[in-house]
Amino acid sequence: MGGGGAADSSGGIRKRGCFCSKNDFLPEESFQSLDNYIQALKETPTRLVDRIFTRSLDSTEHEVKIRSQHEMKKTLNWWDLIWFGIGAVIGAGIFVLTGLEARDHAGPAVVLSFVISGVSAMLSVFCYTEFAVEIPVAGGSFSYLRVELGDFMAFIAAGNILLEYVIGGAAVARSWTSYFATLCNRSPESFRIHVDGLAEDYSHLDPIAVAIITLVCIIAVKSTKGSSLFNYIASVVHVVVILFIIIAGLTKADTKNYTDFAPYGARGIFTASAVLFFAYIGFDAVSTMAEETKNPARDIPIGLVGSMAITTVAYCLLAITLCLMQSYKTIDVDAPFSVAFEAAGMGWAKYIVAAGALKGMTTVLLVSAVGQARYLTHIARTHMMPPWLALVNAETGTPVNATIAMLAATAVIGFFTKLDILSNLLSISTLFIFMLVAVALLVRRYYVSGVTTDDDRNKLIGCLVGIIGSSVGTALYWALSPDGWIGFCITVPIWFLSTAALRVFVPHAREPKLWGAPLVPWLPSVSIAINIFLLGSIDGASFIRFGIWTGCLLVYYLLFGLHAAYDTAKASDLESIRSMEASKVEEGAAVPTGSPASAALH
Repeated sequence: MGGGGAADSSGGIRKRGCFCSKNDFLPEESFQSLDNYIQALKETPTRLVDRIFTRSLDSTEHEVKIRSQHEMKKTLNWWDLIWFGIGAVIGAGIFVLTGLEARDHAGPAVVLSFVISGVSAMLSVFCYTEFAVEIPVAGGSFSYLRVELGDFMAFIAAGNILLEYVIGGAAVARSWTSYFATLCNRSPESFRIHVDGLAEDYSHLDPIAVAIITLVCIIAVKSTKGSSLFNYIASVVHVVVILFIIIAGLTKADTKNYTDFAPYGARGIFTASAVLFFAYIGFDAVSTMAEETKNPARDIPIGLVGSMAITTVAYCLLAITLCLMQSYKTIDVDAPFSVAFEAAGMGWAKYIVAAGALKGMTTVLLVSAVGQARYLTHIARTHMMPPWLALVNAETGTPVNATIAMLAATAVIGFFTKLDILSNLLSISTLFIFMLVAVALLVRRYYVSGVTTDDDRNKLIGCLVGIIGSSVGTALYWALSPDGWIGFCITVPIWFLSTAALRVFVPHAREPKLWGAPLVPWLPSVSIAINIFLLGSIDGASFIRFGIWTGCLLVYYLLFGLHAAYDTAKASDLESIRSMEASKVEEGAAVPTGSPASAALH
C-alpha cells in the first residue's frame, strides 16, 4: 500500500512494503512514552486554547505538502474539472432522491426544491472557488477553515467532511444496486440480503455495493488522469441518457399530474430542499483537485461554476419530466425513472435509464473516491490524523493509503445502512460545512492579523454574530412555529442590518489576488442564511446522529489529534526559526564585515 517509507534508527528512510510501525501513526513527541502522553493530557487545556486561536497561513498549507514525500501530478485543466464536476454531482441524488422527496414531501413542486438547493449550492461554489484559487492544495475546505478559523474548527469540519464522503459514497453504492437490479429485470431490493436479527434500517445487506466500491478504489489509486478519462467517457454517455430521459419522458407527459402542484405546501418544499441538497454535493471534491490543476486561477472558476450551472438545469428538467410522466403519489422511491417509463408503456426504456443511472453513479463514486482521499491526505499532513495516511505513491502520484482507508469505511456503511438514514445525515454535514466556508470567506476578506485594528475586528465579530444568530433564529422559528410569521419580521431585518453594517462600517483587510467571489459580503451572508435555514428543515433524529458523531470527533481530538497537531506545529515553528538563524549565519559567514570582499561590495 505504501508509497513512502518509515524512518529507521539512523534517521534514513527504509522501504517497508505493506508493513507499518507505530511511528507511521503516532510519531509525535507526546506519544513516545507513557509519561510523555500523561504530561500531554495534563496540558490539554493550554494546548486546546493554542489550537483554537492559532490560524494557519496560506504558505503553510503549501509547505506541508512535503510530508507526503512525493508530489501529486499536475495533469488537470478546466475541461477535466467540468466533467469531474458533472460526474461528481449527477448520481443518486437525482435518480433516487427525486422520487422519494416528490412522493413524501414536495409533490411536483420538487422542482422548486431543486432550485432552492441549487441556488444555495451555487453560492457555496463561489465561496469555494475563491479559496481554491488562492490556496490550491488538496485539503479543500479543511485547508480553507484552518487558515481562517483555526485548527480546532477545521478539525471538527474535517471530521464531518469525511463523514459526508463516507455516507455519500455508501448511499450512491446502495442506489447502484437498486438500478442494477432494475437493469436485470428484478425488483430494486432483490439483490440485497435481509437479516432478521438486525434493526430494520440496518438489516438489508448489500454485497453488490461493496463490490462496486472495491472496483472504484482500484481505478482511483491507479492515476488521477486515468480517473479523469474514465469519468469523461462515462459522463458523456450519462449526459446522452439524461437528454433521452427528458425528450422521451416529455412525450408521455400528462399535465393533469401537475394539477396538485404543491400538496405539502411551502414547508414540504423546504423539507425536500434540505434533503435534496445531497444531490448537489460533489463539487467540493473538485476543489480538492486544485493541487493537481495546471492553471488554478483559470481552470477552477470555469470548472466549478460551469459544472454547477449545467447540473442545476439538468436537475430541474429531470424533476419536471418525472412528475409530468407519473402522479407523485405512485412514484417508486427506489428506481423512479425506470418505473415511470414502464408505467407509461415504454418498458424497454427502463433499461436505458437504468444503464445511464449506473454510469452516473459510478462516476459519482469515482470522483468522490478521488476527492475524499485528498481531503484525508491533507488532514494527515497536519498530523490531526495519522501521517501514514498522507503518503503519496511515487509511481502513481496518488494517495493510495488514504484512498483505501476511506473506501473501506464506505464499504462497511454501504453494506448495512438504508438510503433515507444516509441522505438526511449527509445533508446536515454538508450544510454545516458550506456554512462554515461562507463564514471563513467573510473572515478572510475582513480580518488579517496585524493589519485589522481591534476596533474593526470587534465590529466584524459583532456583524458575524448578528448574521449567524439571526439565521439560526429564522431556522428555529420555521421549525417550531408552523403557522407563525411575526418572528420572521424580527430575524430577517437583523440579518439584513448585520450584513449592511459589515459592508458599510468594516473595511476590507484583504482583496483576492487572482479571483474573487462577487458581491461580498452579501453573497456569503446569503449562503450562511440559506444553509442554516435548510438545516432547520431536517428531522430531529438526524441531528441526534450528527451530535453523536461530533461528540466522537471531540473525544478523538482531545485524546490524540490535538496533541499530535500541537507537537507537529511546534516542531515546524522551531525548524523555521533554526532555518532563519542558519540563513543569517551563512549570510554573515559568506561576506564578513570588514573583509576585502565586503569592502569590494562598497
